[in-house]
Amino acid sequence: MRMAAIRGAVSIGRKANSSLSPNPIYLTTQFHAPPPASRPFHVPISHAHAPSGFKYPIRAIHEATVDPVVSRKDEEGKSPDNWKVKMLYDGECPLCMREVNMLRERDKQYGAINFVDISSDAYNPKENQGLDYKTVMGRIHAILSDGTVVTDVEAFRKLYEAVDLGWVYAITKYEPIATIADGVYGFWAKYRLQITGRPSLEEVLEARKNKGEVCNDSKVCKM
Repeated sequence: MRMAAIRGAVSIGRKANSSLSPNPIYLTTQFHAPPPASRPFHVPISHAHAPSGFKYPIRAIHEATVDPVVSRKDEEGKSPDNWKVKMLYDGECPLCMREVNMLRERDKQYGAINFVDISSDAYNPKENQGLDYKTVMGRIHAILSDGTVVTDVEAFRKLYEAVDLGWVYAITKYEPIATIADGVYGFWAKYRLQITGRPSLEEVLEARKNKGEVCNDSKVCKM
């Protein structure tokens, strides 16, 4: 008799699973009806409310969960509305881009930096305090929201402060650290093209000039 009851309970369990019912199904050695459909399935039922005997409540819940699809607009090249500092960077410098990408990722939660690639054909000095390509290629430049232009280590300090990483460059505000930091950066800025395996600035400028002449003639040139 006991074995027959167990087989009967298993059979009921299989039927319950196939029905995909969201209500709890109770399998016991006795044949008890499921709890009323009006009982919320998320309310736990204690053994005190269940019928007597050895009971093993089994909740058969089958729910299809779908991860919400988050639509995100591609903001590459789009400047934030309320930026605090504009970073003029060389998009063709591999080492520079490592820092740019770090700051860009950090800035996602702040929207404080306006990233401007000076190597792009779209770069316009008139929109950036008159700073032309040659000038900006010589050293790092940043423009504050009030139009103030800052260079060298001070530019990095303003950029990092904009994303709450000011402590990284905080010590460079004080002498003699400020002078030493500017000297080290000046050396890097002067030789960064050679260090990164690129042509000299003169060659880069000549190549851009020639390309510009070709583009103006053909009117179909693209970067």
